[in-house]
Amino acid sequence: MMDHDNEYHDNMVTMLELIWGDGYMAPGGGGNVAKLFEGLETRDRRVLDIGCGIGGPAFEMARTFSVDVVGIDLEPPLIERATAAAERHGLTSQCSFQVVEVGPLAFADESFDIIVSSGALTQTEDKQAIFNDCYRLLKPGGCLSLYDWTRSDAEYSEDMYYWFKMEELTYSLESREDYANHLSACGFVDVTTEDASDWYRVEAHREYELIKGDLYPRMVDLLGQESADHFVENWRSMVVVIDKGEMLQSYCRGFRPVS
Repeated sequence: MMDHDNEYHDNMVTMLELIWGDGYMAPGGGGNVAKLFEGLETRDRRVLDIGCGIGGPAFEMARTFSVDVVGIDLEPPLIERATAAAERHGLTSQCSFQVVEVGPLAFADESFDIIVSSGALTQTEDKQAIFNDCYRLLKPGGCLSLYDWTRSDAEYSEDMYYWFKMEELTYSLESREDYANHLSACGFVDVTTEDASDWYRVEAHREYELIKGDLYPRMVDLLGQESADHFVENWRSMVVVIDKGEMLQSYCRGFRPVS
């Protein structure tokens, strides 16, 4: 995970929840959690959620998949909100959250059965280092399962640079093939990747129509006119780069060998 100031300000978190659901800061909601766990044995497993945000996915994991979750993030305000939400939902026995710093994670070797991340490693510059650490933290036979925003092999266009500007986030996008190569280099086996761009292209258009239409008055009430208009333009610029095939969405998975 990379070193940056707290980038997810209150208005942005509010906006993401309006679009993606209570507690969610990446698309897909409970369906995305189900996709990350697809085909895995989960009951009573210990899960590390990298870039947990404000906890929505962790709560879904605990309720639906009967796992114990440790959620980590670089931003203290997000961890504070996740911890408070766990208390409200009565999930403190299954979900705990902690702030981490850049560098190797302070967990013992072979501490987790499953490691997941959704939309967080997009902002991690040294992906090889964090995947190496994930390998260390997984028990033999354990799985690393990721959803992330990725890129094509083409040079960035002006539309991409404009979208980055509107996002106001630190991005370090790589291709789906790069992810597969990183995982294989760490020692992961049965590495697979899946292009989810067609799914999110439809979703992004739906979201854009919603925020410039029926949801817009609510956004103005919660965020103010200027911020609401910024997010409308932000989504418009995102739809452009998605439609052009420059910003892609991917699932990636690998397993630590049993021996």
